[in-house]
Amino acid sequence: MLDIVNLHPPPVLKELEDEARVIHFTMGSDYQTGALLRVLAASKPGGTLLELGTGVGFSAAWMLDGMDARARLVTVDSNAPHVDIARRFLGHDSRITFTQMDGVTFLNSMLEQGSQFDLLFADMPPGKFLRLDEAVRLLKPGGFYVIDDLLFLTSWEESHVTRVYRLVAYLESREDLKILKLNWSTGLLVAVKIAI
Repeated sequence: MLDIVNLHPPPVLKELEDEARVIHFTMGSDYQTGALLRVLAASKPGGTLLELGTGVGFSAAWMLDGMDARARLVTVDSNAPHVDIARRFLGHDSRITFTQMDGVTFLNSMLEQGSQFDLLFADMPPGKFLRLDEAVRLLKPGGFYVIDDLLFLTSWEESHVTRVYRLVAYLESREDLKILKLNWSTGLLVAVKIAI
């Protein structure tokens, strides 16, 4: 089985990739991660999804492609030009809400509002390497927590290697998460929150 064949990316992805090349944006999630996010989004009919790290909208496009008409996606990033690109190509879809804000401030505001999510894709430091407890508190029982970019790269600084290992070890130690580590794509971890 070839896992990169017939992934059927969302049509808008081509336009987003063209825009990313123009501005030299290279931090977008790959097709395999996108396909996984689409499947997980489809598993949450009427769900509320959160993306920490909009970028130019690659992952959001995949999630929207899996969501049903009642589902909602909230996406946040501190980089206004990147959010503007995502909004330009995806903003016509009433299921998505864009927020341009610091990630820590955003997490705090969601907790203060009592917000909870069925799926959280953490693709920025807050919610992944920072304020992880706050991010997990935003998940409903049965909610998915997804992170990518965990496979070792020779270009990583030693401090980042330590940070990744510390993150994975911490997630493994949590009693409120059941996790699956995937040596696939860019290195993924999928967790499900359980009631304890």
